Amino acid sequence: MILSDSQILEEIKKGNILIEPFDENCLGTNSYDVHLGRYLAVYENEVLDARSHNQIKTFEIPDEGFVMQPNKLYLGVTKEYTETLYHVPVLEGKSSVGRLGINASAGKGDVGYCNTWTLEISVSQPVRIYKGMPIGQMIYFNVEGEIRNYYHLKENAKYSSPSVKPVESMLWKNKF
Repeated sequence: MILSDSQILEEIKKGNILIEPFDENCLGTNSYDVHLGRYLAVYENEVLDARSHNQIKTFEIPDEGFVMQPNKLYLGVTKEYTETLYHVPVLEGKSSVGRLGINASAGKGDVGYCNTWTLEISVSQPVRIYKGMPIGQMIYFNVEGEIRNYYHLKENAKYSSPSVKPVESMLWKNKF
């Protein structure tokens, strides 16, 4: 079950959901609009290796915006820091953004995820983007049953270090 606007507000009041900064105008019927932070990153190597630590180059989005190019993966970050202690958070792209040819996703977070969200962004044609623009929607699902292992308490959590910048893939930490 997806939380409604009134349920999201209630969970914020209880301290079960934190969104910083929070603006009630960004609260939709069953979602919360999140915004692009001020940093983007691109991978340094043209060919990425799933078993290797692929380094990124981070840069700040200028006030006049930045033109994203097709066939390039960009990593962005949300302006918002979130904590979700009893619900499953999911960040998906906004339809209005998708209609500009921007595909921005971050997927599902685990219960206990406490951080900004790194976004995987690609475009179908050149598009100028701006820091602070709406980029996605956060939705919250109820979780049933007892939670035994919160993400922020896991020793092997790969994305738990607080960051205001995009974070590269940590898949290389998996053993395969």
